[in-house]
Amino acid sequence: MTDRNTRQMRRFSRGGARAKARRKDRRITDGLVLMLAAGLALLLYPLISDSWNALHQSRVIADYTQAVTAMPSHRYQQMLEDARAYNAALLRSPNRYHPTEEENAWYERALDVSGNGVMGYLEIPSIQASLPLYHGVEEAVLQTAIGHIQGSSLPVGGESTHCVVSGHRGLPSAKLFTDLDQLQVGDTFSLRVLDEVLVYQVDQIRIVEPQQLELLEIEKGKDLCTLVTCTHYGVNSHRLLIRGQRVDTASERPVRWPAAGSLAVGTLAAAAVGMIVRRRSGAALRRAEGKPRP
Repeated sequence: MTDRNTRQMRRFSRGGARAKARRKDRRITDGLVLMLAAGLALLLYPLISDSWNALHQSRVIADYTQAVTAMPSHRYQQMLEDARAYNAALLRSPNRYHPTEEENAWYERALDVSGNGVMGYLEIPSIQASLPLYHGVEEAVLQTAIGHIQGSSLPVGGESTHCVVSGHRGLPSAKLFTDLDQLQVGDTFSLRVLDEVLVYQVDQIRIVEPQQLELLEIEKGKDLCTLVTCTHYGVNSHRLLIRGQRVDTASERPVRWPAAGSLAVGTLAAAAVGMIVRRRSGAALRRAEGKPRP
């Protein structure tokens, strides 16, 4: 083998080694980029997922409010009376947490404005929470919203009622009741059901074992609502019960306009706006043409 051939083989060898090193470097770089992307995705997932769920919850609440506004007055009153009758029947039920098929059917249709299971929404100002309230506490509900515990009073208030609402804490995909432990005695929260605004002031905070239901009993003459979630955070061995007693806020209740009344008001408003626009347009045209004001 000549010296020339030897030099060429060495060059090829060195070139192959460099190419192999470059491929190895690319694989390492690609691996690092993928690891960085995966870490960033894991870091951002809770934020993005919670923002998405918050947007979804806001949309559900907006759709519910719109559906309630569009309800005829007679259907509204019938739905409210039916919910109150359900609560009265609970007082006579020997085992309200184990309903019959007939009682279950009654529960499912009560306060179901749009047929999607939403019966209202909960607002907790101190932790900036606004959450749709669904029938029942199935896992599909609790992953994105809060649920009303069947067997407790429906959320329409009144003497000898006790509404119980449950929600998750610590989900990576939604905040829900994560900050519920920040509530203190004296704080308030509101249930907005149909056009009713039920405001409760926290008067009792307890931590109990899951099977302890004594604090969820209906108390004669009282209008109560209890918010339930798991505790301690990340362990979930017990239940945190935040109980509120109804406070009088009659002045905050919104006025419900009958459908015809709303139409009349809207028509008059539109007519008034139209007259103002026409007058201003006419004045502007006269000024442009140099004509005096009539």
